[in-house]
Amino acid sequence: MENLAVAASRLTAYVANAGIVRADDRAWAYNRLLECCGLTGPAPLEVSLDEDYDFEADLETLADAGVAAGQAEDSATGRDRLAMRMMGALMPRPSEVACQFEALREAEGPKAATDWFYQLCCDVNYVRRSAIARNLEWTTTTTWGDLEITINKSKPEKDPRDIAAAGAAPTGEVYPACQLCVENEGYSGRPASDPFGTHPARQNLRIVPIKLGGERWGFQYSPYAYFSEHCIAMSQVHRPMHVDRAAMGCLLDFVDLFPHYFIGSNADLPIVGGSILSHDHFQGGLHEFPMMRAEVVDTFTLVPFLSVRCEVLRWPLSIIKLSCDDRDVLLEAAVYVLDAWRAWSDESVGVRAFDKDGTPHNTVTPVCRREGDDYVFYLALRCNMTTEEHPLGVFHPHEDKWHVKKENIGLIEVMGLAILPPRLEVELDAGRLTRDEIGRVFGAVLEDAGVFKWDDAGRAALKRFLMML
Repeated sequence: MENLAVAASRLTAYVANAGIVRADDRAWAYNRLLECCGLTGPAPLEVSLDEDYDFEADLETLADAGVAAGQAEDSATGRDRLAMRMMGALMPRPSEVACQFEALREAEGPKAATDWFYQLCCDVNYVRRSAIARNLEWTTTTTWGDLEITINKSKPEKDPRDIAAAGAAPTGEVYPACQLCVENEGYSGRPASDPFGTHPARQNLRIVPIKLGGERWGFQYSPYAYFSEHCIAMSQVHRPMHVDRAAMGCLLDFVDLFPHYFIGSNADLPIVGGSILSHDHFQGGLHEFPMMRAEVVDTFTLVPFLSVRCEVLRWPLSIIKLSCDDRDVLLEAAVYVLDAWRAWSDESVGVRAFDKDGTPHNTVTPVCRREGDDYVFYLALRCNMTTEEHPLGVFHPHEDKWHVKKENIGLIEVMGLAILPPRLEVELDAGRLTRDEIGRVFGAVLEDAGVFKWDDAGRAALKRFLMML
């Protein structure tokens, strides 16, 4: 039993040193760990922590003991749920976290608040730093600049048809309705054997309430972050994704709350949308993406909004950048472009706004941030048309590139950061692919997703659209 006493004692010391519990709560914290594992002993030991202390190893030891005591099934997900139960048992309540966040934001500013909150999420293993560290990352120089490549080893690849089906699925049948619902906070999770299917444990999840568009939203960090301080804002209501005036107003509200972060929304249509269409949410963080460093190749004027700077970026997707120091004017300009694009058809480049039955095809992937005194919108023009030749989408990764990327091109990849499936590590190890080749294919994938290609026909079509604006 000594190894259990050492693991529980070290973990107790760790949470006290990290400020998760107070020093005079250490006996209570130790006993909470035992309780979570179904144990009534052994007694704690005096321990010291090395600088490189790995608390996840002790969590694993205790989770194994809990499985042996019948507290969870003998599986990786069972151990994970038990580990998250332990960390959640030692954390402050959600209301306490929210109060501390707001107090820091008012006293020291939004960055101090997010710094504290992010560190807490890492310290309690909600942000899975060790799993993130296993991802493979590199940059590849292409004609579009340096693209950022990540092989994500923690999640399986999704089929675009499954994503579309999930977005159309009825809601309210499962609790929580999806993994983005605020009801996940403190949820114990479900094993694969559950009638409603597997669901990750979220006892150590904390969500800070914020207000966007006059509504209550939640603010949290992504457990498997793809970039620095990868955060999520999600509606308190489980409702489908939508890109419209209200959504873009919420993006502006977010950068008013957190001017050091960017924020963006996936498109709201299947094929060109992200992986979760069933819950209204945004993603943001500290990262500056390759798209944000792209060269300006043209400017144009929106006559109704002469104070707005309008630019076209040299980027494989069709990106319109709008900038203005007046957020209200910028919002009107962005909505103006969105409405015009939703109605725009140009059969010469394969763009059709609606099917004969009225099914819409055009939308945008919007990204918002602050640049000095200016508010900025990047609007990526998207179209989800399909053909017999490309049944999964004309402006979607074409079949000759599926060996690298088959999933939808969502918000993060629009901006030049590839999230690629773990199967590619096998291809790399076997020498069948190289890192530069993967990066170049990803660049070509982004070209597939661009509605106005960088050829004469595409440039002429873009000019027609801009002139109409």
